[in-house]
Amino acid sequence: MRKAADALAITADERGSLEGIVRSRTTEQRVVMRAQIILAAAEGTANLTIAQHLRVSRPTVIAWRDRFVQGGVPAILHDAPRPGRPRVIDAKKVNAVVQATLQSTPRAATHWSVRTMAAAQGISPATVQRIWSAHGLQPHRVETFKLSRDKRFVEKLVDVVGLYLNPPDRALVLSIDEKSQIQALDRTQPGLPLKKGRAGTMTHDYRRHGTTTLFAALNILDGTVIGECMNRHRHQEFLRFLRRVDREIPPELDVHFIVDNYATHKHPAVKRWLQRHRRFHIHFTPTSASWLNLVERWFREITTKRIRRGSFVSVEALVTAIEEYVATNNQHPKPFIWTASVEKILTKIAKCKATIETLH
Repeated sequence: MRKAADALAITADERGSLEGIVRSRTTEQRVVMRAQIILAAAEGTANLTIAQHLRVSRPTVIAWRDRFVQGGVPAILHDAPRPGRPRVIDAKKVNAVVQATLQSTPRAATHWSVRTMAAAQGISPATVQRIWSAHGLQPHRVETFKLSRDKRFVEKLVDVVGLYLNPPDRALVLSIDEKSQIQALDRTQPGLPLKKGRAGTMTHDYRRHGTTTLFAALNILDGTVIGECMNRHRHQEFLRFLRRVDREIPPELDVHFIVDNYATHKHPAVKRWLQRHRRFHIHFTPTSASWLNLVERWFREITTKRIRRGSFVSVEALVTAIEEYVATNNQHPKPFIWTASVEKILTKIAKCKATIETLH
């Protein structure tokens, strides 16, 4: 029969410190648990009973009793040193890897991989991966950007963002654009279905059956979309789409619509139509700033959810799929909420310009 451990001797000051740890709302739970072990042991409670009550193992109770005997209250505030091989990569080598990743490229390549960096620095690929992960470095990834050189950038930015954040009364704000050259691609063989342990598959090759252009007007208030597919995207088609928008929007409302700087949107015929339809007010995004047009975000949705992984035997089948998506979207619309202020955008752009000037 195992003999119960003797009650642990603690002073009044130690008891007060331990009880303060247990009552604290900011102390780590593992430290609170250790204090509870010591307090229970001081009452003469058996190690096994303490372990069962706190849902830990009996060796854990014994270990923290011993740590307390050796070092008092300070000993339970920190984890014990863990066994294992001592660190062999010093801070100098870590810094060398980070700086090489940020400021250089390997010979005959555009970016470092874990293996090329490991060979250059004389360490293992796993070590390079740990260093990159710790510093948030991903040399294999790249994101695209382009700073607008529009001389009226700030003016147009204020105009468009103002429509998003503070739309005018008794008016609708529409984000309009064309998604051109949508291809009706038909896979050469049926894909394999999704199953446990395997992603769905589709052939890498395809047959082209033609293209269509989707004209879309996103209502920023409720997320509904007026959409129509056409064979081309000239100013004639754009005017046809504007006429449809005119028919579908209640006549008592003004219409403010945001478009990019595509020549079709500035055609003389379009300008004449706008002069005859005074309730329509056109707002242009700055050049090279399509990200300001919220309909682009909706285009990404239809691309990823309906078009990219689809297989279409004809343009008609593609158009039908797009129209079904638009109809489903309008049954349960979800608006995209613009949150970035003009000041926040300009600050970010200023930082980007400063970084470019520093590098070049």
